[in-house]
Formats: sequence, C-alpha cells, structure tokens
Amino acid sequence: MKKYLALLAAATLTFTSCNNDDDNSGNIATKNLTLDLQGLEDLGSGFAYEGWVMVDGSPITTGVFTVDDTGNLSQTTFTVDAATLDAATAFILTIEPSPDSDPAPADSKYIAGEFNNDTASLSTNFGPAPGDFSMASGSYFLRTPTDEPAGTANNGNDTNGVWFGLPGTPPTADFNLPTLPAGWIYEGWVVGDAGALSTGTFTDFSSVDSGNGFSGTQNNAGPPVPGEDFFNNLPMGESLPFSVVGRNVVITVEPVPDNSPAPFTLKPLAAIAGPDTAPNSQSFNNNVTVSFPTGTVTK
Repeated sequence: MKKYLALLAAATLTFTSCNNDDDNSGNIATKNLTLDLQGLEDLGSGFAYEGWVMVDGSPITTGVFTVDDTGNLSQTTFTVDAATLDAATAFILTIEPSPDSDPAPADSKYIAGEFNNDTASLSTNFGPAPGDFSMASGSYFLRTPTDEPAGTANNGNDTNGVWFGLPGTPPTADFNLPTLPAGWIYEGWVVGDAGALSTGTFTDFSSVDSGNGFSGTQNNAGPPVPGEDFFNNLPMGESLPFSVVGRNVVITVEPVPDNSPAPFTLKPLAAIAGPDTAPNSQSFNNNVTVSFPTGTVTK
C-alpha cells in the first residue's frame, strides 16, 4: 500500500482518450469502467469526485462525477482506453475543485483499492487514502475550564463543555486514530438544537485545536487537548446555558479544503454524552460501519 502512496505523490499525470477517436494508428479500443459506490455525499458547488487508475505507477483520470443529496452518482460508467484499463493495478477516488485547472490528483484521496482480476473493493484503508479506522476509539470528558481564572476552584457548570482525551492536570490525549495524510484533518462536533457546532479542527491529539469561538474569556486557550466550552457566540437557534449532556458528540475526518460548515461523511467516532463530568471520562463508539462509504469498481 505504501508503494502506491509514494508513486502517486511523484507521478506525472498522463492524458488518455476516452473516445473511439481515430489517430495515426487507427481506431482506439475502449472499455467501460463501472462504479458501484454507496455512502458518498453531495459535495455541493465547487467540488466534484474524480476517479483515477494507477498504470505503471502513474495516475490516469477515468472521469469526473457528482453525487446528489440522495447519494445517487451523476455517472456510474466511464469509457476508458482499453490498454489503460488492462494495465491498471489500482483505483483511487479523489475530491477535486470544480472547475479544476490542475491535471494532477488533489491531496484529498478518499477511497481506493487494488484490482483483483477485474474488480477493486474500495475503502479508506488502501494506499494514499486516509487510513484504517476499523479499531478507532477514544475518550472525552465534560469540563468548563475557560470561564475560570487560573488557580480558582471549579465553578460547577462542567456540563457546558466537552474536551477530547482524559481529564487530569493537564488532560492527556486518548485516541486510537491514524495520523492523517495531506488533504485531511480531524474536526470535533457537538450537535445542538439548530445544527452541528464545530469545536475546531486538529491533527495533533495533544494540542489545542483551531477554534475557541464559543469558549469563555478567563482561560480562553483551554487545556492542551482539542475541545470547546459553550458560553459565547452561539448561533441562532441555540440557547444558554448550553449543556452537552444528551447531545451527539462526534469526531469527523474532513477534506482540505472544505467548503461545507457541516460534518463530512467520515465520522469514525460518535457518542451521546452522559451526565458524568470530570474527573470521570466517557468513551466514544466506533462509528465506521455506519458512516464510511463502501463499494467496488469493475474494469
């Protein structure tokens, strides 16, 4: 699998014909590449999916498609040069800007698989895709450190915040998740009354995340783990005090760049928060089989 990652990173894209056009050598033989994919989401305006096959270590595009809000692909069969498909050893699906002026694959390589005879089973656990999430696990705890001046006592409103890891002095990371390749980033969420609220993006489980827009002002940076308190700037439809108890807490894998304020399809960890607060922790559930896309490609 590492071989495909290295080859793809170094590859120069080769253009091939997708039609039975005539050239100096006569008629070009073509074959169909058929996608049977489930669980892809509508990427909205500005992005599309693109398929690629690996031939002699180089990625060759097989075509671009979109997905509607019911999960239906705009196109499932693509006409490709027969020699290209016969020589293809793997298939990779990427998320690309639309329109896209760059002929090379984007960093956000989504699902991929090696051809076994004429069929490839696709997952995030192959080559340059995000990784193996089958054993994903992690912990979180309810605590609100950002409205307490340093050194002061707990003020008793710990159900208004969630932090990812194990409580302590300081809190520590507790994730079994793969390190993501370029093109992907983790993001935390709490589902409110009016929609999902981002707690920020992160790649390091032992550092603060990208956002603290809802947190308090006394200790605004918070502990050295990703998370959020919910005291300020809540969007319309949410009310204070905002308790995390009984709400869905989710960790997603997001494409970079990301044009949507909503959680992406890849949700490896999810849980409904219980009432226990720090020093107690709570455990995420593995959510891979529920949220990750699946499917096959046949050449």
